[in-house]
Amino acid sequence: MIQKIDHLGIAVRSLEEAIPFYENALGLRCEGREEVASQRVKTAFFNVDGVHLELLEPTSADSPIAKFLSDKGEGIHHIAFRTSDIAGQLAQASGAGVRLINAEPFEGAAGKWVAFLHPKSTRGVLTEFCALKKGEAAH
Repeated sequence: MIQKIDHLGIAVRSLEEAIPFYENALGLRCEGREEVASQRVKTAFFNVDGVHLELLEPTSADSPIAKFLSDKGEGIHHIAFRTSDIAGQLAQASGAGVRLINAEPFEGAAGKWVAFLHPKSTRGVLTEFCALKKGEAAH
């Protein structure tokens, strides 16, 4: 069911300050920005040979990204795996004893369906499953 690593989520305090590093120091191009109001976050995406870097800036002090920044500082927040069957992937993980943060997928950035596994069940790595909506092309 897992098809590939879709993206790495990277928590940053400011997109305006972080984007120039990826563009100027690494030579990448920001493909776009998006606000995901339900997660209280602004995002910016960079494509590296089909795997995206997703910069995440909190839009409120009570967002999960703001808590992560407060606890751990800037850095890798999560890894996301693209799956052809997000419900089946969640069922497999749950059946293996993994604690789900989201038992049901919800709409995330780039119009994808997403759901997270709790890092206490995944060796300390916040893990995301994501799936394209039917008929959608990958960004």
